[in-house]
Amino acid sequence: MGKLYFVRHGESQWNVANKICGATDIPLTNHGREQALQTADLIIQKKILADEILCSPLSRAKETAQIISQKTKIPLREETALFEQNFGHYEGTPRNSEEFRLAKKNFLSRYGTGESMFQLAQRIYNLLDRIKSENKTYILVAHNGISRIIQSYFFEMTNDEFADFGIKNCEIKTYEW
Repeated sequence: MGKLYFVRHGESQWNVANKICGATDIPLTNHGREQALQTADLIIQKKILADEILCSPLSRAKETAQIISQKTKIPLREETALFEQNFGHYEGTPRNSEEFRLAKKNFLSRYGTGESMFQLAQRIYNLLDRIKSENKTYILVAHNGISRIIQSYFFEMTNDEFADFGIKNCEIKTYEW
């Protein structure tokens, strides 16, 4: 069976400001673009061979994926299921607030006008089930909220582990089917 690689998008303007981006379309910084180039170099250096890159349609992930695709020559396709979770009234608020950390444990909450963790998990689990059956290797380029769901697909996690899980901008995580 194939492998799955997950890459979080490069640094965005709201990452620098310590704000929750969620479904809000926030662009990359110049440093984020440089991170994407370094990630492409790392993919080449590690000889990561993928059939395709799938990316979120939000510009911070899409631009990261485009930079990686151009340098690695791995074909790219936008995947709407990889759209970041809508965090409702938390979007634009501090990422490291205790209130938000605790709210992530309320899996049925839609944060007022957003999307629940259950809804997000269904969307991402359905995508993972589909691509797993294709017996290909993919690089997914998306968001920190998506990384949390993917981690929970592959590994058992407590609510605290789930709420606290995150990866750095342009970090590469490897999963085996």
